[in-house]
Amino acid sequence: MENNIVRVANATELAEAIAAGSLNIVVDGTITGSPSITLPEGTTLSGGTLEFKGKGVRLTRNNTLRNITIATLPYEVAVYNDFSVADAGILRLDNVSTIGQIYIAAEGAVKNIRVETSGVFVKDADVRGRVDQPHGYGVDVLQGGFTLWNRQADPEAIFTATLKGVSVGTKETPVRGSGVFVAGYADREGHLTGGAFKADLIETGAIITDGGIATGTPDKITGGVFVVSGAIVDRVENNGPVITKGANDMVLDLWGETPEWIANAPITSYGPSGIGFVNFGKMGHLEINAPIVTNGGGARGFNVYDGSVESAVFDSITTTGDGAIGIQVSKPMGSITVKGDVRTTGGEGTSLVKGVQMVLKAIGVSIKPGGELTEISIGGTVSTEGENLTSFEVLDGAKVGTIKVHAVEAHGAGSTRVNIVGEVDSSNI
Repeated sequence: MENNIVRVANATELAEAIAAGSLNIVVDGTITGSPSITLPEGTTLSGGTLEFKGKGVRLTRNNTLRNITIATLPYEVAVYNDFSVADAGILRLDNVSTIGQIYIAAEGAVKNIRVETSGVFVKDADVRGRVDQPHGYGVDVLQGGFTLWNRQADPEAIFTATLKGVSVGTKETPVRGSGVFVAGYADREGHLTGGAFKADLIETGAIITDGGIATGTPDKITGGVFVVSGAIVDRVENNGPVITKGANDMVLDLWGETPEWIANAPITSYGPSGIGFVNFGKMGHLEINAPIVTNGGGARGFNVYDGSVESAVFDSITTTGDGAIGIQVSKPMGSITVKGDVRTTGGEGTSLVKGVQMVLKAIGVSIKPGGELTEISIGGTVSTEGENLTSFEVLDGAKVGTIKVHAVEAHGAGSTRVNIVGEVDSSNI
């Protein structure tokens, strides 16, 4: 023992160190053959690699994982917590890589818990078999490779977090399910009814997922980064690309609350109904400083079907599939600014809307009845290529204060550039 460090090189030494209550365990090399381990209160586990065939490392209270790889089968949990501990204190993950899910929850007896991360990489995970999936707006949500969840009905239960440098999936091993998933206790309508999840920051690197949902499924979705009902986050910041590859895989999705969500890298989807940014919650300022590109049928760029948005700024929005609208608003919100273009290339097709597969047309910008905007400003071109489309529309029952659009084009047969029948105060289009 040196500086209270216990170094372990095999499963027997690891078990002995844990049984002795060692508070600073360092793994030398790779350890295989160990069953799931539970860290004693206050223990730091670091260094090397732990390989499991079942569950991995269970945290209890005031534990730290640092500079370590924890690998198990993709459908297992690599890191989880003990639900018999009422107060879990602070659980820290610093430079932790896993194969298998990270699942930390206020569940069972746990009424107080805080998670802090500084570099987490879930290389591979498959959470499609998890029974527990929150419900809202007509759909169930698959858990994430990285999941933090306050599941306590008691509104006094406390789950807080500061999350920095969370990455999920690779091009070769996209996570099967959601990517980053945070949630509180909510009813089936998506309303917070118990303990909240609260974070001052969620900062992500690269997120790559393929939820594995069957095409045409009406009532199941995932999200690359998903702030689910009951989650309140001061700031979300995506500093790496967020890519989803499967059906109903939203790229960014908000059901909870955040005053500020900033993305500084591309937002891309490839599957049907893989929408760029979906809002059903309470959004302050949304800013996407890189292109949104969707590549599947019904994969819209940005839509507000419920909740509220104070302001939204986009670099550009491009959709390529049938039924893939560029921007669609059907609720009151503040302003929308697009610095570049809004372009769609598809025609008519199906898209998932609140748990129903609906037929939509790939309109460039659509402000629907009930939709309200203080201003919409598009610095580039709004264009469509499909047949019998409208490139820019404000329908009866919609309201827009000011419209500023550099150019509008409709290239498909039977298509029209502009249809404004709603209430507009000032228009330059």
